[in-house]
Amino acid sequence: MLLKINPDNPQERLVSRVVDILRKGGIIAYPTDTFYGIGCDIMNKKAIEQVYAIKQRNPSKPFSFICPDLKDIATYAKVSNIAYRNMKRLLPGPYTFVLPGSRMVPKIMLTNRKTAGIRVPDHKIALALALELGNPIISTSATDPEGTVFQDPSLLHDYFGTRLDVVIDGGPVPGTASSVISLMDDVPEIIRYGAGDIEIFE
Repeated sequence: MLLKINPDNPQERLVSRVVDILRKGGIIAYPTDTFYGIGCDIMNKKAIEQVYAIKQRNPSKPFSFICPDLKDIATYAKVSNIAYRNMKRLLPGPYTFVLPGSRMVPKIMLTNRKTAGIRVPDHKIALALALELGNPIISTSATDPEGTVFQDPSLLHDYFGTRLDVVIDGGPVPGTASSVISLMDDVPEIIRYGAGDIEIFE
């Protein structure tokens, strides 16, 4: 199903419809401030396994996930004062922060080092979905196994077909990957240079 949602003013009725699908273990594609993402409810292990299968990804490489707000991050990660200050300056925005995961994060979503990649994207649809769901949503770019990125939601819909329960058409997205910054042990480390200004960490 291809569902058009206004990126500037997401219709509550349509957001609720997608959240119902997520609650039932559905897999969705949705716009962010970087790429279109593929995701599901972080608390649904079966749905997470389906996303791994769709992406043909090794389960030892956990996906990052979206929280609706900076304050929600503290539920899913251990956030020091220094980490909080750094994130407050940049979020919402096109950044993925690597932090020590909390007990609230399912084991399948943690690395061997018990870290988690967390995003608060600057995109109203993605934030509205996570806020109404009440749980974080997995975030992995909508690509095929060769790494081709789908920028057009209708092409994305055609490619993935019935493997996705709904594809949200939220218009164009920037198409640049997020910058990935580790804040482990309060020593910022840039893991990937992507979108967004990361001068404060250089």
